[in-house]
Amino acid sequence: MIAQLSNASRRVLLVTALAFAIPFAWAAPVDDAVAELQREWEVTRYQAPPAERQKRFEALAARARQVSEAHAGRAEPLVWEGIIVSSLAGEKGGLGALSLVKQAKALYEQAIQIDGNVLDGSAYNSLGVLYYKVPGWPVGFGDKKKARELLQKALAINPKGIDPNYFFAEYLVESKQAEEAVPYLERALQAPPRPGRPIADQGRKEEAKALMEKVKGH
Repeated sequence: MIAQLSNASRRVLLVTALAFAIPFAWAAPVDDAVAELQREWEVTRYQAPPAERQKRFEALAARARQVSEAHAGRAEPLVWEGIIVSSLAGEKGGLGALSLVKQAKALYEQAIQIDGNVLDGSAYNSLGVLYYKVPGWPVGFGDKKKARELLQKALAINPKGIDPNYFFAEYLVESKQAEEAVPYLERALQAPPRPGRPIADQGRKEEAKALMEKVKGH
């Protein structure tokens, strides 16, 4: 049938096919690169010996920067670069980590400008976590009110997700509203498994169980 089409019609079909194929061809390398960062983060965060984590996160942060630069304009690599940099800051601790959390904050904000819904609201969720964990002015940019706003945005996007429920519960506990955290922890523990993320799911559920015990022990 295609052989019977005019040259002009064939050109239209070819251009149309390419228009559909190019986004998929472009998306696949991004998805693969992000999945690799995600897997390495999970292994480092939940399975690597504590003494090795900082070095591994430093190396992973450098790789994440390369992925973000190679796929400029995509939000997913920026979110995962931010998560990795935030994790590195957590390993370093103290005031020395402040420049890293500021870097992570900028990465999440860039991702939100591109697509706030990316990765089921992970940019809003991760940025909200920074706002309640980082000290406030004049040391840092921490702001409990801003944290709540961002975490609730993440929950609105992914109401059954393990991460938004866990971190909103943690925020409530740290904001001295522990009794309100219980239903969010229950949702985190009942959250559906995420495809390809058994390590992270198991690790987060263990954290949710520990936080629930803390809340109920009060």
